[in-house]
Amino acid sequence: MNRRSRRDILDIFYAGVDAADPKGAVTKNLRLRDGELLEIGDDSFDLKTFERIVVVGFGKAASPMALALEDILGPRIAEGTVTTKYGYGIPLKYISTVEAGHPIPDQAGLSAAQNILRLLDTAGEKDLVICLISGGGSALMPMPEESISLTDKQETTRALLECGATIHEINAVRKHMSRVKGGKLATAAFPATLVALMLSDVIGDDLDVIASGPTVPDRTTFGDCMNIIGNYDISVSIPRPVLSFFKRGAEGKEKETPKPGDRVFDSSHAYIIGSSSLSLEAAKKKARDLGYTAMILSSSIEGETREVAKVHAAIAKEIGKTGNPLEKPACIISGGETTVTIRGNGLGGRNMEFCLASAIEIEGMEGATILSGGTDGTDGPTDAAGAIVNGKTATEARLRGVDPRQYLKKNDSYHFFEATGDLLTTGPTMTNVMDIRIIIIV
Repeated sequence: MNRRSRRDILDIFYAGVDAADPKGAVTKNLRLRDGELLEIGDDSFDLKTFERIVVVGFGKAASPMALALEDILGPRIAEGTVTTKYGYGIPLKYISTVEAGHPIPDQAGLSAAQNILRLLDTAGEKDLVICLISGGGSALMPMPEESISLTDKQETTRALLECGATIHEINAVRKHMSRVKGGKLATAAFPATLVALMLSDVIGDDLDVIASGPTVPDRTTFGDCMNIIGNYDISVSIPRPVLSFFKRGAEGKEKETPKPGDRVFDSSHAYIIGSSSLSLEAAKKKARDLGYTAMILSSSIEGETREVAKVHAAIAKEIGKTGNPLEKPACIISGGETTVTIRGNGLGGRNMEFCLASAIEIEGMEGATILSGGTDGTDGPTDAAGAIVNGKTATEARLRGVDPRQYLKKNDSYHFFEATGDLLTTGPTMTNVMDIRIIIIV
């Protein structure tokens, strides 16, 4: 692999990750004026009118977000607790940190959610609750309905992930299994003033989709959940208690999630303080600084990973052949979250699968380098964020006895790139604003 292309593509990727720094996002968006007025965006909150400030949070960026809040408010914080992914916690002074399982929720996450609810139960009308929400928050805040066990929720989440459901669809189901998602956390905090600071990891930055929208009105219904299960034909994979609960809900026999106009949202405020678009813009700027003509293809790429890879590879080929839509040296950047339909029993994630499919598509092409990585530093249930490939990757793998098509067939992209030495390993980045895909053509 061309050393300069590899170095440049990594620099561009890390520029995007750095732009999603959660501590910086909080610091940029919150100001304490005259020691008493907390300004967030165009709004302000007079801290003299509150008896207590309580902080809760959940997500891969929860700890650095909480650290930034401690820097701003310090001992004004009466109590607080945040939940983050294993390995993502950092020491805090006024706010406790709990590490838990992601993407499959575990008992540690359930216990942390119970503690958050107990804390919110103590919040009154004269209290200010600040809720820190970031990518991964949905899995890290598991509190299933009473008739649904944690195991039921884990099996349902696994079935949705394996069938290729979108994050919007997965979160619609999560909301209706939960006692805290889909606006129910706002219900728990009511009548306190609730301020949610969100680092978006979803396409379109929909407030009710980020971490399954715990503090905002929910637009989805039990009927939607039944349709999702039916559309993917996974009813046999959904535990009976979940399916029964959803059927009762669709029949109006279970209470729906709170909708727009519910009074629990009268004193609830939500702000997006970071998103994929900001990261992609930073990556584009870095590419241009390095001498590339650069463009953002889209921040909202969805669809089956292998098909998305074919489209990106076709664009790379077109640039190499005709100079359209960019003259070389060129850099194409895209963001979003694709889905992988599990067909085999291998190990991998959507970014590594994208790169493996891309390596097959661009085999033999000169001057092309492709990277796809999760901004959170993880891709699927692995220790890698993604991978890097070029036109020689597939050919050289075959010379080592590693057949890329067979590994793709088995959804075993991790072991393919482990064998070729092309894994992208970043370690925990403490943030999450979806994926960044980068193509360089020289």
